[in-house]
Amino acid sequence: HGVCHGVSGEKRGGRHAGLRWNLTKNVLFQLLEENILTFVKNELKKIQKVVSSDYPECLEKEDEEVLDEEQRRSREAVVKISVHFLRRMKQEQLAERLQSKLLAAVCQRELKSNLKKKFQCVFEGIAKAGNPTLLNEIYTELYITEGGTAEVNEEHEVRQIETASRRPARPETTIRREDLLKASAGGEEPIRTVMTMGVAGIGKTVLTQKFTLDWAEDKDHQDIQFT
Repeated sequence: HGVCHGVSGEKRGGRHAGLRWNLTKNVLFQLLEENILTFVKNELKKIQKVVSSDYPECLEKEDEEVLDEEQRRSREAVVKISVHFLRRMKQEQLAERLQSKLLAAVCQRELKSNLKKKFQCVFEGIAKAGNPTLLNEIYTELYITEGGTAEVNEEHEVRQIETASRRPARPETTIRREDLLKASAGGEEPIRTVMTMGVAGIGKTVLTQKFTLDWAEDKDHQDIQFT
């Protein structure tokens, strides 16, 4: 009898452990469901705002939170699921609009990552032969003025700081690096292309690299979708 009671006790203990695990599992999955629903609801609000906007904005511009790779993938998964269900609901136009914004966000992120790797360092001496130096640590602001010629309608001229004191034939308009692609006073449309002019070695190439790096690092020019 003692042996039988022992086996019976083990079975009861096993059943109790199974019940506890089932209860724990039920609670865990209930919490999981609540977390997923909260996340999806928040993402759908952001998606709705972006899709409703006429501005060609990427999904990742909707909020200023810093997302890690896992969070980005979760967001993209919600967008893909939303596109799938919109198509099932026969909302093709809205689905295409949402998918294009997702694609733009993914492409922009990959482009920024590649540009950061490409421009964050400059090499002293012969290209790629010297020691790499961080561009942000050595960059020096240039004296930039707006110019206009018969050949080019809109360009900005880079001049040496030493020539800044020379008296120009006409009043000069100085421009900050951050404003290179912004429309000048009275301009109807923003500038899409800039030509830099100046003596060799003054820093025109580094200027464009710094402009691009600032965009890739989300420091400036965030009104620009691609550069």
